[in-house]
Amino acid sequence: MIGKETVDRILEASRIEEVVGDFVDLKRRGTSMIGLCPFHNEKTPSFHVSPAKGIYKCFGCGKGGDSVRFIMDHEKYSYPEALKYLANKYQIEIEEIEQSPEQREADSRRESLYVISARAARFFSETMWETDEGKTIGLSYFRERGFRDDILKKFELGYSVESWDALIQKAVSEGFKESFLEETGLAIRNDKGKLYDRFRARVMFPIHSFTGRVIGFGGRTLKTDKSVPKYVNSPESEIYHKSNVLYGLYFAKKAIREHDNCYLVEGYADVLSVHQAGIENVVASSGTSLTTEQVRLIGRFTKNVTILYDGDAAGIKASLRGLDMILEEGLNVKVVLFPDGHDPDSYVHKIGSSAFRTYIEKNQQDFILFKTTTLLKDAGNDPIRRAGVIHDVVESIAKIPDSIKASVFVRECSALMQIEERILIAELNKLRMGKGSRKEMRQDARQDVPEPLPPPDLMYPEETGAGPAAGSVVKDSDEHQEREIVRLLLNYGHELVHWDGITDTYIAPYIISNLADVTFDDPTCKLVIDEYSRRMEMGELPTAQEFIQSQDQKIAELAVSVFSSPYVLSENWFAKRKIYVRNETENMRATVLGGIFHLKKRKVERILKSIMDEIQQEKDEDNQAILMQRYLRVKEVEKGISAFLGSVIVK
Repeated sequence: MIGKETVDRILEASRIEEVVGDFVDLKRRGTSMIGLCPFHNEKTPSFHVSPAKGIYKCFGCGKGGDSVRFIMDHEKYSYPEALKYLANKYQIEIEEIEQSPEQREADSRRESLYVISARAARFFSETMWETDEGKTIGLSYFRERGFRDDILKKFELGYSVESWDALIQKAVSEGFKESFLEETGLAIRNDKGKLYDRFRARVMFPIHSFTGRVIGFGGRTLKTDKSVPKYVNSPESEIYHKSNVLYGLYFAKKAIREHDNCYLVEGYADVLSVHQAGIENVVASSGTSLTTEQVRLIGRFTKNVTILYDGDAAGIKASLRGLDMILEEGLNVKVVLFPDGHDPDSYVHKIGSSAFRTYIEKNQQDFILFKTTTLLKDAGNDPIRRAGVIHDVVESIAKIPDSIKASVFVRECSALMQIEERILIAELNKLRMGKGSRKEMRQDARQDVPEPLPPPDLMYPEETGAGPAAGSVVKDSDEHQEREIVRLLLNYGHELVHWDGITDTYIAPYIISNLADVTFDDPTCKLVIDEYSRRMEMGELPTAQEFIQSQDQKIAELAVSVFSSPYVLSENWFAKRKIYVRNETENMRATVLGGIFHLKKRKVERILKSIMDEIQQEKDEDNQAILMQRYLRVKEVEKGISAFLGSVIVK
């Protein structure tokens, strides 16, 4: 079999538009791509590909899945064969292995590292919110910095007490192995063999993976002692590779898609402050130099990056060359420079959220022009240094794979540097010829990640002629309502809500707890709900992608089905007709409660029908009276649900 790490690499590298594009002629239609379905004969395209979600779905025959499922269905491959095909396509080396007891143990160990990391995050959070030391030091610090409680809870911030083994004692008492604490870097063993906590007397910033799992931590000291390092970060581990992680990406990816732009800052506090200001499409490189892997992560959601710099001129010059990698990956880069002495965190607290957003909009500059102006200013009238600037700027332009875009920059930089355009073009051609045509052959699909498909409830059909998937709705059953619950879980389960009368909670556990008395009839929906419940009991919130990539074909097809829609809301509704159509996310309380109570209403209606059938068949008058009393009691429940649904929908 293929090792789990290799499988993860294959799934991450596979781009659905490239995989399907090898077999189907795809054309862009709004935020998705469409073509004629390869699985059934059709004249009007009903086959949709969503690059942002990494899935395909035919709304004619019902086929759907991710890249692996497409190859399995199209080429009639087994799961391992499909993985090998994709590995070969993306030049990923694989070594097929027999899964030994050791391998099974390794997979279990990796999962254990995730579990102990999640438990540590909860421990630090509970310490900050529930202990005297945590409230007095940790919580007070964050509040003094101006961070709201909802932001602290959303990012799961916490505090580690000034103790050598507080976390170790807690973890061991709950049955966790000391070796897991060491492997994740949460604990360190000294020369004498004594184990102690890595993080002590620090405010804690959990670092989340792309899918929202805690994989590492950053801890900031509140002491003024110069001998104490300001930040201590988790070391590299089996689950944490800092060059592949962007702090805040899990919370920002939806906003990045929606705004088609990613704001890039330097530190944890910058992310929190900018996010709190209402600019949620913000990430940080976690205190490390930006890496190619991090740039490619951004490129999965948008082609536009805006870098928010502090006012340190020396730091800016040092980082200019390193940012060429963003251009090389085909992304558009803008820069916002803050006044001297300010970074995004301090400046947003100084001028406020509204003024901060206005400042960003008015002061962003294109990176190439910003670099040219900055270096020219530093070079002054020195001809040698100015020549160096010209070479440096042309090198940056040469990184841009889009020839038309590069030519525009050549023209503008020619005017700024007061040098003939033909000279810059000649220098540019030299550089490109020297490096070959590799960059020009880069596929646009790798860079073009559009916005996600809108929610299905509020869409309007494109003229595709596609009807609902065969068998998607079964009469006289609760399948539609049960599938709606699955849709809400997969789409919004990870979102934290703050509804009136309800303490801070994630949507998934709220839905599951409110359906504890409901039995799901559809076997696939029940499998998803049971798996979701099981994972929640382990302290996890599974992602939609995990269900889409399930090897159980029925689960994967259900996940794709509830995650896809043949409909798209035309921009012309508002742009031309000024008709504003509400999105279901604008009132998540109504959306979630509507799903829960429509299902309950359906279940109650079926109970009523069952009782009425019994009444009609019962011959004994006394038994009929008993059944009628039961019917009336259930009828009152139905009325209550109907009244509640009406009030929620109106609000």
